Amino acid sequence: MLRALALWAVMPVLAAALVLTLYRIVRGPSAPDRVVALDLLTVVVIGMIAAYEVATDQPVYLDVAITLALVSFLGTIAFARYVERGR
Repeated sequence: MLRALALWAVMPVLAAALVLTLYRIVRGPSAPDRVVALDLLTVVVIGMIAAYEVATDQPVYLDVAITLALVSFLGTIAFARYVERGR
């Protein structure tokens, strides 16, 4: 029951968040806005991966989600340093 809920209730909400985030990436007024939206995009994708892991009961997907989170974090830190130094 919980696994079906993960796919049928959570995935459409995350898909809507994904579409709205992609809109912000395209229409973002500045580069920092786009980077924050890109960071949000990775969080939404991590949520999708986690929901899929719950639905399929395959713990290997959590490793993928953790790796994606680490890479996203490093990218955000790199951009923050770039902005801090004053382009």
